[in-house]
Amino acid sequence: MSMFKRMLASAGIGAAQVDLLLHEDEVNAGDTMTGVVRIQGGRVNQQVDDVYAFAMTSYEKSNNDRRTTENAAIAKFLLAGKFTVEAEKTYEFPVSFRLPTITPMTTARTPVWIQTGLEIQEAINPKDRDELQVGPHPHSAVVLEAVRQLGFRLREVTCDYAPHIGRKAGVPFVQEFEFVPTSLFQGQLDELEVVFFPDENGIDVHLQVDRKARGLSGLFAEALNADERIVKVRFERGQLSQGSGYIADQLGDLVRRSL
Repeated sequence: MSMFKRMLASAGIGAAQVDLLLHEDEVNAGDTMTGVVRIQGGRVNQQVDDVYAFAMTSYEKSNNDRRTTENAAIAKFLLAGKFTVEAEKTYEFPVSFRLPTITPMTTARTPVWIQTGLEIQEAINPKDRDELQVGPHPHSAVVLEAVRQLGFRLREVTCDYAPHIGRKAGVPFVQEFEFVPTSLFQGQLDELEVVFFPDENGIDVHLQVDRKARGLSGLFAEALNADERIVKVRFERGQLSQGSGYIADQLGDLVRRSL
Protein backbone atom coordinates (compact mmCIF):
# COMPACT_ATOMS: atom_id res chain seq x y z
CA MET A 1 0.00 0.00 0.00
CA SER A 2 2.82 2.44 0.85
CA MET A 3 4.39 1.84 -2.59
CA PHE A 4 1.04 2.57 -4.23
CA LYS A 5 0.68 5.76 -2.19
CA ARG A 6 4.15 6.91 -3.26
CA MET A 7 3.23 6.29 -6.90
CA LEU A 8 0.07 8.35 -6.51
CA ALA A 9 1.98 11.15 -4.75
CA SER A 10 4.57 11.29 -7.53
CA ALA A 11 1.67 11.84 -9.97
CA GLY A 12 0.28 14.62 -7.77
CA ILE A 13 -2.51 12.56 -6.23
CA GLY A 14 -2.46 12.75 -2.46
CA ALA A 15 0.78 14.75 -2.59
CA ALA A 16 1.83 17.67 -0.38
CA GLN A 17 0.04 20.97 -1.06
CA VAL A 18 1.33 24.53 -0.72
CA ASP A 19 -0.64 27.70 -0.05
CA LEU A 20 0.70 31.25 0.32
CA LEU A 21 -1.47 33.42 2.53
CA LEU A 22 -0.51 37.02 1.79
CA HIS A 23 -1.24 39.79 4.26
CA GLU A 24 -1.96 42.18 1.39
CA ASP A 25 -3.06 41.86 -2.22
CA GLU A 26 -3.03 45.56 -3.13
CA VAL A 27 0.53 46.86 -3.34
CA ASN A 28 2.82 49.17 -5.27
CA ALA A 29 5.84 48.14 -7.28
CA GLY A 30 8.83 47.96 -4.94
CA ASP A 31 6.75 47.19 -1.82
CA THR A 32 7.72 44.47 0.65
CA MET A 33 5.11 41.75 0.92
CA THR A 34 4.56 39.56 3.97
CA GLY A 35 2.55 36.45 4.60
CA VAL A 36 2.52 32.86 5.73
CA VAL A 37 3.34 29.74 3.71
CA ARG A 38 1.21 26.76 4.65
CA ILE A 39 2.28 23.27 3.54
CA GLN A 40 -0.07 20.38 4.03
CA GLY A 41 1.55 16.95 3.96
CA GLY A 42 0.06 14.32 1.69
CA ARG A 43 -0.38 10.59 2.10
CA VAL A 44 3.33 9.83 2.31
CA ASN A 45 6.48 11.60 3.49
CA GLN A 46 8.05 13.71 0.72
CA GLN A 47 11.44 15.38 0.40
CA VAL A 48 11.17 19.07 -0.52
CA ASP A 49 14.26 20.68 -2.02
CA ASP A 50 12.98 24.27 -2.08
CA VAL A 51 9.93 26.35 -1.32
CA TYR A 52 9.88 29.21 -3.80
CA ALA A 53 7.73 32.04 -5.10
CA PHE A 54 7.79 33.78 -8.46
CA ALA A 55 6.44 37.24 -9.22
CA MET A 56 4.77 36.66 -12.59
CA THR A 57 3.13 38.70 -15.32
CA SER A 58 2.16 38.26 -18.97
CA TYR A 59 2.92 40.20 -22.14
CA GLU A 60 1.89 40.23 -25.78
CA LYS A 61 4.18 39.00 -28.55
CA SER A 62 3.76 39.24 -32.31
CA ASN A 63 4.81 36.22 -34.34
CA ASN A 64 4.10 36.02 -38.08
CA ASP A 65 1.23 38.51 -37.83
CA ARG A 66 -0.26 36.59 -34.92
CA ARG A 67 -0.47 37.90 -31.36
CA THR A 68 0.21 35.50 -28.53
CA THR A 69 0.27 35.91 -24.76
CA GLU A 70 3.42 34.81 -22.94
CA ASN A 71 4.08 34.49 -19.20
CA ALA A 72 7.26 35.90 -17.68
CA ALA A 73 8.89 35.68 -14.27
CA ILE A 74 9.86 39.10 -12.93
CA ALA A 75 11.68 37.69 -9.90
CA LYS A 76 12.15 34.45 -7.93
CA PHE A 77 12.19 34.31 -4.14
CA LEU A 78 13.52 31.38 -2.12
CA LEU A 79 11.23 31.00 0.89
CA ALA A 80 12.71 27.88 2.51
CA GLY A 81 15.35 25.25 1.88
CA LYS A 82 15.41 21.44 1.97
CA PHE A 83 13.26 19.60 4.49
CA THR A 84 10.96 16.58 4.76
CA VAL A 85 7.20 17.07 4.65
CA GLU A 86 5.76 14.33 6.80
CA ALA A 87 2.49 12.67 5.81
CA GLU A 88 -0.67 14.45 6.97
CA LYS A 89 1.33 17.08 8.88
CA THR A 90 0.73 20.85 8.46
CA TYR A 91 3.61 23.34 8.42
CA GLU A 92 3.34 27.12 8.59
CA PHE A 93 6.10 29.72 8.55
CA PRO A 94 6.22 33.49 7.94
CA VAL A 95 7.79 34.88 4.77
CA SER A 96 8.58 38.28 3.32
CA PHE A 97 9.90 39.41 -0.05
CA ARG A 98 10.13 42.62 -2.01
CA LEU A 99 8.46 43.13 -5.35
CA PRO A 100 10.88 44.44 -7.99
CA THR A 101 10.62 48.14 -8.76
CA ILE A 102 9.89 47.26 -12.38
CA THR A 103 6.80 45.18 -11.54
CA PRO A 104 4.11 46.26 -14.03
CA MET A 105 0.96 48.05 -12.98
CA THR A 106 -2.06 45.78 -13.18
CA THR A 107 -4.64 46.78 -15.74
CA ALA A 108 -7.46 44.93 -17.47
CA ARG A 109 -4.88 43.28 -19.74
CA THR A 110 -1.81 43.12 -17.49
CA PRO A 111 -2.12 40.63 -14.64
CA VAL A 112 0.47 40.17 -11.89
CA TRP A 113 0.46 37.17 -9.59
CA ILE A 114 2.64 35.33 -7.10
CA GLN A 115 3.19 31.68 -7.98
CA THR A 116 4.35 29.60 -5.04
CA GLY A 117 5.62 26.06 -5.38
CA LEU A 118 7.50 23.15 -3.89
CA GLU A 119 10.48 21.50 -5.57
CA ILE A 120 9.82 17.81 -4.88
CA GLN A 121 12.09 15.03 -6.13
CA GLU A 122 10.54 12.67 -8.68
CA ALA A 123 7.09 14.23 -8.37
CA ILE A 124 4.83 16.85 -9.88
CA ASN A 125 5.57 20.17 -8.21
CA PRO A 126 2.45 21.53 -6.49
CA LYS A 127 1.85 25.24 -7.14
CA ASP A 128 -0.34 28.01 -5.77
CA ARG A 129 -1.33 31.23 -7.56
CA ASP A 130 -2.27 34.50 -5.84
CA GLU A 131 -3.42 37.47 -7.93
CA LEU A 132 -2.21 40.96 -7.01
CA GLN A 133 -3.40 44.48 -7.68
CA VAL A 134 -0.23 46.50 -8.31
CA GLY A 135 -0.02 50.27 -8.42
CA PRO A 136 2.92 52.28 -9.76
CA HIS A 137 6.24 52.64 -8.00
CA PRO A 138 6.28 56.03 -6.17
CA HIS A 139 8.83 57.41 -8.67
CA SER A 140 6.64 56.32 -11.59
CA ALA A 141 3.60 57.87 -9.90
CA VAL A 142 5.31 61.28 -9.87
CA VAL A 143 6.05 61.06 -13.60
CA LEU A 144 2.53 59.87 -14.42
CA GLU A 145 1.07 62.82 -12.55
CA ALA A 146 3.47 65.17 -14.37
CA VAL A 147 2.32 63.84 -17.74
CA ARG A 148 -1.29 64.36 -16.68
CA GLN A 149 -0.51 67.96 -15.68
CA LEU A 150 0.81 68.54 -19.20
CA GLY A 151 -2.67 67.81 -20.52
CA PHE A 152 -2.19 64.22 -21.64
CA ARG A 153 -4.91 61.60 -21.19
CA LEU A 154 -3.96 57.97 -20.67
CA ARG A 155 -5.44 55.96 -23.54
CA GLU A 156 -3.92 52.52 -23.17
CA VAL A 157 -1.44 50.49 -21.12
CA THR A 158 0.13 47.37 -22.59
CA CYS A 159 2.94 44.94 -21.85
CA ASP A 160 4.73 44.10 -25.07
CA TYR A 161 7.66 41.91 -26.07
CA ALA A 162 10.71 44.17 -26.34
CA PRO A 163 13.88 42.30 -25.28
CA HIS A 164 16.22 45.01 -26.59
CA ILE A 165 14.66 47.51 -24.17
CA GLY A 166 13.47 45.21 -21.40
CA ARG A 167 16.90 43.67 -20.90
CA LYS A 168 17.79 46.85 -18.98
CA ALA A 169 15.50 45.50 -16.27
CA GLY A 170 16.25 41.82 -16.90
CA VAL A 171 12.87 41.02 -18.49
CA PRO A 172 11.85 40.40 -22.14
CA PHE A 173 9.07 43.01 -22.17
CA VAL A 174 8.23 46.61 -21.35
CA GLN A 175 5.04 48.15 -20.03
CA GLU A 176 4.10 51.02 -22.30
CA PHE A 177 1.80 53.89 -21.36
CA GLU A 178 0.13 55.54 -24.36
CA PHE A 179 -1.18 59.09 -23.93
CA VAL A 180 -3.05 61.48 -26.20
CA PRO A 181 -2.87 65.29 -25.87
CA THR A 182 -6.02 67.11 -24.80
CA SER A 183 -4.83 70.70 -24.40
CA LEU A 184 -1.25 71.99 -24.42
CA PHE A 185 0.13 69.79 -27.22
CA GLN A 186 -3.13 69.16 -29.04
CA GLY A 187 -2.62 69.66 -32.77
CA GLN A 188 1.13 69.09 -32.44
CA LEU A 189 1.27 65.45 -31.33
CA ASP A 190 -0.67 62.34 -32.24
CA GLU A 191 0.39 60.53 -29.09
CA LEU A 192 3.05 60.23 -26.43
CA GLU A 193 4.29 56.79 -25.39
CA VAL A 194 6.14 56.43 -22.09
CA VAL A 195 8.17 53.57 -20.59
CA PHE A 196 9.48 53.69 -17.00
CA PHE A 197 12.50 52.06 -15.36
CA PRO A 198 12.34 53.06 -11.68
CA ASP A 199 15.00 52.12 -9.15
CA GLU A 200 15.84 53.09 -5.59
CA ASN A 201 17.69 56.27 -6.58
CA GLY A 202 15.51 57.61 -9.37
CA ILE A 203 13.82 56.70 -12.62
CA ASP A 204 14.79 56.37 -16.28
CA VAL A 205 12.05 57.49 -18.65
CA HIS A 206 11.81 56.70 -22.36
CA LEU A 207 9.47 58.95 -24.33
CA GLN A 208 8.34 58.19 -27.86
CA VAL A 209 7.06 61.44 -29.32
CA ASP A 210 4.72 60.84 -32.26
CA ARG A 211 4.51 64.15 -34.04
CA LYS A 212 1.38 65.06 -35.94
CA ALA A 213 1.89 64.86 -39.71
CA ARG A 214 1.77 68.22 -41.48
CA GLY A 215 1.21 68.49 -45.22
CA LEU A 216 2.60 66.17 -47.90
CA SER A 217 6.08 65.94 -46.37
CA GLY A 218 4.52 65.13 -43.02
CA LEU A 219 2.52 62.30 -44.54
CA PHE A 220 5.68 60.80 -46.06
CA ALA A 221 7.44 61.12 -42.72
CA GLU A 222 4.55 59.38 -40.99
CA ALA A 223 4.61 56.55 -43.52
CA LEU A 224 8.30 56.01 -42.77
CA ASN A 225 7.83 56.39 -38.99
CA ALA A 226 10.23 59.33 -39.23
CA ASP A 227 7.72 61.42 -37.30
CA GLU A 228 8.56 59.45 -34.14
CA ARG A 229 11.43 60.40 -31.87
CA ILE A 230 12.75 58.54 -28.84
CA VAL A 231 13.82 60.76 -25.95
CA LYS A 232 15.53 59.34 -22.86
CA VAL A 233 15.80 61.19 -19.57
CA ARG A 234 16.65 60.30 -15.98
CA PHE A 235 15.25 61.95 -12.88
CA GLU A 236 17.13 61.44 -9.62
CA ARG A 237 15.44 61.10 -6.25
CA GLY A 238 16.20 64.72 -5.38
CA GLN A 239 14.50 65.95 -8.55
CA LEU A 240 11.47 63.75 -7.95
CA SER A 241 11.17 65.10 -4.41
CA GLN A 242 10.53 68.56 -5.90
CA GLY A 243 7.15 67.29 -7.02
CA SER A 244 5.20 66.55 -10.17
CA GLY A 245 5.08 70.24 -11.17
CA TYR A 246 8.84 70.37 -11.47
CA ILE A 247 8.92 67.11 -13.43
CA ALA A 248 6.13 68.40 -15.70
CA ASP A 249 8.23 71.46 -16.57
CA GLN A 250 11.20 69.25 -17.46
CA LEU A 251 9.12 66.86 -19.55
CA GLY A 252 7.32 69.71 -21.29
CA ASP A 253 10.65 71.20 -22.41
CA LEU A 254 11.80 67.81 -23.71
CA VAL A 255 8.61 67.27 -25.71
CA ARG A 256 8.78 70.79 -27.21
CA ARG A 257 12.36 70.25 -28.35
CA SER A 258 11.24 67.03 -30.04
CA LEU A 259 8.53 68.64 -32.17
